[in-house]
This record gives sequence, structure tokens and C-alpha cells, in this order.
Amino acid sequence: MSSSKKRVCVIGAGPSGMSFLCHLEKLRLEGVDVPDVVCIEKQSLDENGENVHSPMYKQLITNSPKELSVEFRDYSFEEHFGKPVPSLVPRELIFDYLNVRWNMKNVRRFIKFETVVHTVTYNPNSDDFTVVMRDVSNDLLLPAQTFDFVINATGHYSYPNIPHYEGFETFPGRILHTVEMRDMTHFKDQNVLIIGGSLSADDTSLQLYKHGAKNIIISYRHYKQELIVPENITTRPILTKVVGKTVHFKDGTTADVDTIILATGYKHHYPYMDNDLKLKSANLFYPDNLYKGTLWMKSANNRLFYIGAHDQMYSFTMFDAQALWALRVIIGDVKLPSREAMQADIKHWRDRMEAELSPPKCTLFNILEFQTEYILDVADEAKYGYNLDGRGIMSEYLHHVLENPFTESKDFQARSNVTGNIAPPHHTHFLQNFDLSLQSYLNSK
Repeated sequence: MSSSKKRVCVIGAGPSGMSFLCHLEKLRLEGVDVPDVVCIEKQSLDENGENVHSPMYKQLITNSPKELSVEFRDYSFEEHFGKPVPSLVPRELIFDYLNVRWNMKNVRRFIKFETVVHTVTYNPNSDDFTVVMRDVSNDLLLPAQTFDFVINATGHYSYPNIPHYEGFETFPGRILHTVEMRDMTHFKDQNVLIIGGSLSADDTSLQLYKHGAKNIIISYRHYKQELIVPENITTRPILTKVVGKTVHFKDGTTADVDTIILATGYKHHYPYMDNDLKLKSANLFYPDNLYKGTLWMKSANNRLFYIGAHDQMYSFTMFDAQALWALRVIIGDVKLPSREAMQADIKHWRDRMEAELSPPKCTLFNILEFQTEYILDVADEAKYGYNLDGRGIMSEYLHHVLENPFTESKDFQARSNVTGNIAPPHHTHFLQNFDLSLQSYLNSK
């Protein structure tokens, strides 16, 4: 495929979409003939040029070392801040790091803020897409535009999966999904039930403990690895029903709670996509119909890409490799094999996922191995140029969490794959640290 005069529509200016724009600008500066691009972003910017909304709660700290999947290999945290910073960091540090990297690449000029996608339609006769957008601030549909390629980079961590249990409708307390959490201090002195067996459930329980919740119960559907946790954090099998404030579990036990938090994951949700373009999948580590986990196979003649559509242990670095791979396909640097070969590759990964990552066989170590090998496969074909293997970092972190009290997890120190330096400890233990400002973390030892 030649990129000359081609037009690409990138939907979403989060980490996935911005990675695509950064790679495009880098190749353009190297003299590569790159396509024209328009990036659509529904959020606005404040007076400082910052994105005005975030679904992340106020006290959020990364639940895995930044060295695993946040630190880009061409721009280290140490280079950004002028010194090493702790491994587990709050959202303010992550955003500062990302924002400066994006500004260095000068890619905001590609973005149409306060604009949402209304419809995306593939036209088989002309082999292109019609994209209709809406101006959010004026609530106005804009004239349709034609694009040769579409990059869906919206991620899938915004539309919550909301299960229903008998009695939810009459529960007198508050029921909310983790995406709705804003401030952990709201749950001080409360008895809280968390439904879910993932890392987000563990992270939520730890934050609730830190901020003064009285008792915390984690209810899970599948086997959950028992961590060394404080006495007021306990686990139960899955919830069966709620009667008033009393929650009933599968093993016959009950408990009275004030709040129910759903750490139950997210759903793929792309209402603007025509039905034959829409990824419909559970939150999996390898969704179906995506070659290299990225290229849509059901329709659109190899012109539609999904970036960041996987369940994740890695995050930003995975999106970065996927984005470069998609761009290299578009400009013709990556030659696609036959359709049969692509389907066979998808089957290989999905068969392996079924064999290794299905409950109760699935472990965090299995997930780490699976996703690392997937990322290395994509990065190799994309000529990424940096080693993205984070198995050593994450394996050490997982052993640290399993072998030490869970409250020590946020104080782990990892070695950067970029600089080779070990992250310093923060000056205050996680449980006593209530200052998550950028300045506080930059004053670490």
C-alpha cells in the first residue's frame, strides 16, 4: 500500500491514538512519505492545554511498576524528571511524563478536540470509509469526510461491565463501578463489598484500607490467589443475592455492608461503528478477528485497526508497538500475508489463550508470559527497535507481592530497562503517604 495522498482517521487521543501520531511524526521527520491524519477526541482542553477529564480516582497509584509497561524505551522517566523516581507512581506523574513526550513530538496539531465520531461506514465499492463527526460544543453534525484507513484507538476501559444480582434494586446503600470512584475518603468507616477477582479489586481494597474503611470483603467468581492482607480485608466466594444491607455468598455466609463496589471490568463499546466493523468480544487477552491483535479481519479490506483492545498486563508499551505496526502496514513497510495465513495466526494465539489463560489454570505469571510473547512478536515485525520484554520486572514484582504483606506492594523498587538504574524508594511509606503531588514524588530519596 502506498501512503501517498492517503487519509487516516484516528479515533481517540489517549495513549493509543497518541502513540500512532508520535510514530507518524517521527517517520515524517525521517523523510518517510506518511499519510495525512485527522485525530478525533471528544474531550476538551483547559486553559493550560490539558485534558479536562479523567475517570481515574483521586488517590490512584499504578498497580504495576512503571518500568513494565509505562516507560517508553526512547524516553525514560529519568530523562524526563532529571532523576530516578519511584516505581509505583500516582497519576499526576504519569500524565506529566506523557504530556511532555507528546508535546516534544508536536502532535497536538493533528487533533480535533471536542469532536466525537457519529458514524463510521466502510464503502466496498470505493474501498474507503465515510466518517461523520459531531461538534460537541455546538451539538452539530459536521459534513461527512472520506478516509482510506481508520484507527480505532479509544481503548475499552470506559464502558463498565455491570452485573446484576438479586436484591440490587432494593439495596439501601450505594452501588458503583470502579470507573465511578472519585475519592477513597468517601468510604471511611464503612463496611464495603468489592465484587471481582482482578488486580483492580486488589488495588481498590488496598486503597480502601489506607483511607479508613472499616471492613472490606472481596467476592470473586474464580479462584483467587490469597495475599498477605490486613485482618479487615477478607475474601468470599461469589455473591448470590442481597437482602436489605445483608449480602449472601455462595458458601452460605452473609455480611452486612454499606457500599458495594463492582470491580467487574469493562465492555467493548463502539456504538459509532457499523455492525460489520464493530469488535464484539469479552475483555480477553486476545480478542477474535484481529490479526496481530490489531488488524480487523471481518470486513474493510485490511483498512481498519484496533489499538489497545486487549485485556492488559502491559499497557502503553503494548499500544506503542501496535501503533507502529499499524502505521507500517499503512505505509507498506509491513507486507500482509495471505488471508489464510492471517487467520491461522489468530487461531494460534487464541488456542494458546484458551489453553493457558482459562480459569482455573490462569495465573498472573501465565498472563505475563503470554502477553510478553505477543508484544515481542508485534514489535519485531514493526521494527520497533527496543526490547519490550518486561518479564523480569513483573515476575519479581509478583513474587514480592505474594511473599510480603499486601500493604508493601506500592513500595516495590524496579530496575529500568532503559537506564539500568533501580528506582528509589519514596520518602514515605504508602500507607502514611497522603501527598501524591508531583513535587512530593520528585523529592524522593
